[in-house]
Amino acid sequence: MTRVAYNQFRGWALPTDENGADNGYLVEYEPDGKPNVPGRAGYVSWSPKAVFDDAYRRTDAMTFGLAVEALKRGHRVTRAGWNGKGMFVYLVPANSYPAQTGAAKAFFGDGGMVPYNAYLALKGSDDTVSTWAPSGSDALAEDWLIVE
Repeated sequence: MTRVAYNQFRGWALPTDENGADNGYLVEYEPDGKPNVPGRAGYVSWSPKAVFDDAYRRTDAMTFGLAVEALKRGHRVTRAGWNGKGMFVYLVPANSYPAQTGAAKAFFGDGGMVPYNAYLALKGSDDTVSTWAPSGSDALAEDWLIVE
């Protein structure tokens, strides 16, 4: 969308010091109950193409850092380069579970709760779940995907 098209969309006159032919994007953020344009659910703005392209990335080829952000928001992620079918990583939040082993009962007491920190879990191709830490190549890969 050009700058002039956005201004027309908003019902505004193009300021004289702006180039109406500038290319950019109409951006609508997730609905938060505070729409700023009648008939739209979310906050609407316009971003110049160069600014947008520098600030946003497609989510079909994420870095591990972006994958971690997706995990923190409750998404499951996988790598396009993984060979195993149906494998994905998810974030298990900190919590606790009842002591079940002799070692846990000896330390936390019979019927005690064992606290654990948040961790990453991997659902393997064999449908089992294990704790998971990324390898160096996983951490440097740019083929991370959100599992829908």
